Amino acid sequence: SQIELRLLAHLSRDTNLKSAFLRGEDIHRQTAAEIFQVLPLQVTPQMRRKAKIVNFGILYGISPYGLSRDMGISQKEAEEYIQRYFERYPKVKEYIDRILEEARKHRYVTTLMGRKRPLPGILVSNRKRREFAERTAINSPIQGGAADLIKLSMINLHRRLKKENSHAYIILQIHDELLLEAPENQIEMVRKIVKQEMEQVMKLSVPLIVNTKIGKNWGDMK
Repeated sequence: SQIELRLLAHLSRDTNLKSAFLRGEDIHRQTAAEIFQVLPLQVTPQMRRKAKIVNFGILYGISPYGLSRDMGISQKEAEEYIQRYFERYPKVKEYIDRILEEARKHRYVTTLMGRKRPLPGILVSNRKRREFAERTAINSPIQGGAADLIKLSMINLHRRLKKENSHAYIILQIHDELLLEAPENQIEMVRKIVKQEMEQVMKLSVPLIVNTKIGKNWGDMK
């Protein structure tokens, strides 16, 4: 659940962002309250949807222009939203600045498990290429870190299912989700194993929360 935002909290070490996850709060609601300057209880579904765009936009290094386009607002409003976001989560801004500095120095960034993402365009004079490389530098440790965690989860889960003599097996990985097939008489056991292995795949400064669904087919679980 919200793995990339949880990784942002872990990597940036932002106190407010970490606290929200540690308290089990709705991070999109909290961000909406901040950028729209209302109490959390006053946040409307529309405000929350817009805050979600801001939260994930920050992960991708979105510009005021890009945010204004995605939200259908003026560029000035977008600038104010981004400013309020960084006022609420100042360590996120520091993290982004630090990542860009390291990217320019080394011309690559790394994921949680040390995989490198080369950034050959980070110092070029062409503005579009350079800005694309900068956005990639901001996002890759987070998106790549999420990929690290899901792949490690799959390895651990496969081994655990074999150890428990389960007849369940992984069918498919979809982003941060896993689809498994299991005999009906092992469903609860498998659910417990999946939750344990995915939530405990790596110790972070915020909890990893895994939600499970059961159905006769994938469509039933949507």
